[in-house]
Amino acid sequence: MRYVILRDDDTNALTPVGCLERLYRPFLERGLAVNLSVIPEVRTGVRTPDGRLEGFLAAGHPPRSPTVRMEENPELIAYLRANAGFHIAQHGCFHDYFEFDELDRPAAVRLVELGAQRLREAGFAAPRAFVAPYDRISRASLLAVARRFEVLSTGWFELERQPRAWLPRYFWKKIRHAPHWRVGRTAMLSHPGCLLSYTRLFDTILAQVRRAVETQRLTVLVTHWWEYFRNGTPDEAFIDVLHETADYLANTADLRVISFDELAAGDMPLT
Repeated sequence: MRYVILRDDDTNALTPVGCLERLYRPFLERGLAVNLSVIPEVRTGVRTPDGRLEGFLAAGHPPRSPTVRMEENPELIAYLRANAGFHIAQHGCFHDYFEFDELDRPAAVRLVELGAQRLREAGFAAPRAFVAPYDRISRASLLAVARRFEVLSTGWFELERQPRAWLPRYFWKKIRHAPHWRVGRTAMLSHPGCLLSYTRLFDTILAQVRRAVETQRLTVLVTHWWEYFRNGTPDEAFIDVLHETADYLANTADLRVISFDELAAGDMPLT
């Protein structure tokens, strides 16, 4: 059996319900888990290095304050609760640029705990998985996250960021060329890049997804809801690619689409 975790980043209090419904109804109808990396209290002025407003803000509802907590969008909360196929992971706290990249240990702990508090205030159960904004996470932040979460999902693991006590496990992972590994109770998951992205050639995406899934025991597929609605306009061709991916995942034998929560609760092998 092979496993796939679908991770959609950047849901926040400004995300229109209609966007998630349009993208993920075919997944929900097939019983495929959709893991939403939720920003607990989104910063509404975050910009990319070239000065553009971040896509998850440009495609969302207009903000009325410098930060917006998830609890401030009861329509979105009710929608997520009404659809059991959605599973919540904690996506940083404010989603500031490289938010967890340079923090010392006390600051990292405070930010992790504040994000968890904001999700509790919105009525969500404590998430078991953490995703760092921009897939960048410092050594101090790694330690803070591993103490509190059973799953860390990120893009890659760099030697210079690993805590000293983790190095034997890290080198063993590298020797085995393993994409995933464990530190204590925490599953450390990498992914093969954002395969489901508007920056890729649409007619090659499904083949790239299939290749990744067929070469690993567990594959994390990463996408971003706002990429399908850049500047508020639906990209119909890109949405079709996502729904073709749903067909592939649902109809492939010996393949299960699971949630981060299922991985945390079970004894599934990572490699």
